[in-house]
Amino acid sequence: MRTLVNALRLIAVIAIVAAIVAQFLRSVESPVYNFFNFFGYFTIQSNVFVALAFALTLIAAARRKRGQVGLSVFRGAATVYIATTGIVYNTLLVNATLDQSFTVQWSNDVLHKIIPVYAVLDWLLFSDRAKLLLRHVWWFLVYPAVWLVVILVRGATDGWVPYPFLDPAQGYGVVALYCLGVAVFIALMGILVVGMSRLRLVKV
Repeated sequence: MRTLVNALRLIAVIAIVAAIVAQFLRSVESPVYNFFNFFGYFTIQSNVFVALAFALTLIAAARRKRGQVGLSVFRGAATVYIATTGIVYNTLLVNATLDQSFTVQWSNDVLHKIIPVYAVLDWLLFSDRAKLLLRHVWWFLVYPAVWLVVILVRGATDGWVPYPFLDPAQGYGVVALYCLGVAVFIALMGILVVGMSRLRLVKV
């Protein structure tokens, strides 16, 4: 079972890297390409978190280290972020008016649909993680809070925002409501992820 689980995680890492590289190479062709804008998307960053979490988990497995709390917190955070990416995209953004002319469709599907589903199932099913505590949810909120601050500052200064619901042209009251909604969702997802960490559905 451990060999199968590790193989699945390795495939996920490869898929994430391939999808990001493919989209990056396509985006470079855009006349409005900007390196910092590309990597400013929560989608890209959350997938990088997942790839790093799985890669570190594979290294720990090779060293026969299991259930490390620090690594489990990092994996839990990555799970929360990628679940947020999947749900927000497929509810708020999938039908939004976005420029799709430089989108690589298979890459888009991998980053917004396949990896979010797999990462959540990986966390839910496989037992090789420590039991987390509710206080760890606060750690899950640090990165999204920093990301939102950076994006809001950029929106107010150079006018770039990665997603329509963060556009200051809507009014900061509307943007604040969206931010609050996302923050509450991330906190609730964090609580759910902590609860999942206590399950042992498939022993690895």
